[in-house]
Amino acid sequence: MSVTDTEQTSDESTQSTLVSDLPPSAKLVYKVLEYEGAMTQEEIATESRLCARTVRYALTKLENVDCIDSRPSLRDARRSIYTVDGEL
Repeated sequence: MSVTDTEQTSDESTQSTLVSDLPPSAKLVYKVLEYEGAMTQEEIATESRLCARTVRYALTKLENVDCIDSRPSLRDARRSIYTVDGEL
């Protein structure tokens, strides 16, 4: 196992620990992003079947513990694209 593999395993276990302490909605949003890749808030709400307000709350919680990244959408600068931390 190389140093990079060890660092990735450590980062993944740290993120898993951080996510496990969050509310169920944040865990669901994290898993949706993990499986589906980069998505907007609206796409996350559709895929997870959570209301937009709950998705916003979950995204805020995930950003506070640095589990996800966001960047402006190139198609519409008013929207953000969310990804699991390190996948941008």
